[in-house]
Amino acid sequence: MARIRAWFPEREFIMRTDRRVRYLRISSRLQMTIAAIVATLLIAWVLTMAAVAINSLLERHNAMALLNREAKVTKAESRIAAYRKNVDAVADDLDQRQAFIEKMVKTYVGDLPADARAGETVSDSSKEASKTVDKVSALVPEAAPLARIEARQLAFAEHLTRYADRRSAVAATAMRRLGLNPNQMLTSMDDRSAMGGPLIALIPGAKGSFDQRFRRLGLSLARMDALQRGLEGIPRVIPAAAQYISSNFGYRSDPFEGSAAFHAGLDFKAPLGAPIYSAARGTVAFAGQRPGYGNCVEIDHGNGLLTRYAHMSAFRTRVGESVRPGQVIGAVGSTGRSTGPHLHFEVRLNGQAVNPRPFLEVAPNVFEKTRINRPALR
Repeated sequence: MARIRAWFPEREFIMRTDRRVRYLRISSRLQMTIAAIVATLLIAWVLTMAAVAINSLLERHNAMALLNREAKVTKAESRIAAYRKNVDAVADDLDQRQAFIEKMVKTYVGDLPADARAGETVSDSSKEASKTVDKVSALVPEAAPLARIEARQLAFAEHLTRYADRRSAVAATAMRRLGLNPNQMLTSMDDRSAMGGPLIALIPGAKGSFDQRFRRLGLSLARMDALQRGLEGIPRVIPAAAQYISSNFGYRSDPFEGSAAFHAGLDFKAPLGAPIYSAARGTVAFAGQRPGYGNCVEIDHGNGLLTRYAHMSAFRTRVGESVRPGQVIGAVGSTGRSTGPHLHFEVRLNGQAVNPRPFLEVAPNVFEKTRINRPALR
């Protein structure tokens, strides 16, 4: 306070008027009061000017923000319009791809069944898909092309599932005609005793969201493939260009002992060195000598089916080789317990010998009926 008073010392002014002298004193307190009033007015003026400047800046900022928002809205609308055009382009591309897939399937497989039969469990989404397309078209017109493609895709998946199920049913019936259990042919689908490898999902991130109709399609195709592969492993090719069958399957008089004995296969009489053919597709599991059989080849056809070729004079295959039906695997001979050149042919199911004759006689007709009739290529 003393310092402030030092700034405003008491002042005395002398005033002369009409030969009179007057003394005017201005105290420190009065000076400080006047100075405070002036400072207050000055601060008020500064604050007023600052407020005006701030308001001006805010108005400019708001104007710029409004312009930016308008620009963004305009840009967003143009981007939405571009997206809509893009959706149309994507939908057109997907539609062409779906048409190509359907054409390829029709070319190599034939027409897929669209009709539902009694007892079939394949879904029919045609009505549901039609309603969905109508709703999407009404609510989101720009997405209508995609909805129509989805409906077409679902119909295609269901038709393909129906086709696979019917092919499986035909294959299962064929197996039963041959005395085989189709369920045994499907054991390879569930056998996980020797599997491994990294997880590479067919459709990443599609655990719960993946449409069950496509899961069903995958299972139906896998079942059809397993049964078709099982059919391909059924013996159906005459294993030798034989003159005749010299000994049938079952009980007979043993050619060496003359006593009753069980013959586990068919004997095909043929010239020495005549070719021996694989009766079906499979993998060579054994090529060597076995007691009584002499030189012998065994082919594993999967699902418990095995064919055995004995008394060979030469091998034309090796262990581990994949063979196709009718492929030469050896030559007729008379090795082992044999009275002359011939082929001893066995069919074994789960280790038990079964009569090969029904396979060789019935299987060709069965396969002709189960063959996929593909349309002629133009």
